[in-house]
Amino acid sequence: MSALISADEIFSRAEAAAVAATGPDEKALQIDYEALKDKFRHMLGNRKIALCHINKFLPEGYEDQGRFNLVLLTAGNVVFDVVIGDSYFRYDVVSAGQLDKVQLIDAMWDNREKRREEPFLSLRLMHGEEAHLLLALDDEERASLLKFASAVAMARNPEP
Repeated sequence: MSALISADEIFSRAEAAAVAATGPDEKALQIDYEALKDKFRHMLGNRKIALCHINKFLPEGYEDQGRFNLVLLTAGNVVFDVVIGDSYFRYDVVSAGQLDKVQLIDAMWDNREKRREEPFLSLRLMHGEEAHLLLALDDEERASLLKFASAVAMARNPEP
């Protein structure tokens, strides 16, 4: 596993993602970044993050909740699913060992803007009736998502 990430570094990544989450025809995110930094510090405390995957686009079902989300895996194998919007911040927490199912989907999607099919990779982390989704549309995102999937699978089902 690579170097561990602090809450402040995760905040920096989220801040950069917030700026990038604004489309050309959208109003920029109206976020109080100092308050957001405090929320990350409160949420994570002294936990160190092993992996961070930022979804550039909100997964289906998250649309009313925010502008983008990120999923974190701590060094202690706890998953945080964080959704951030203009006036919205929420996170779900679940131990990787409590996940009922881990599902990786490698498929094609119909990109109507470009009028062609494009590959995507999706990782679903399910527990109870909840699903936490990680999405990848390009090679860099795919590498991040596959690393996340491998780490969660090992934490959930370690080999003897």
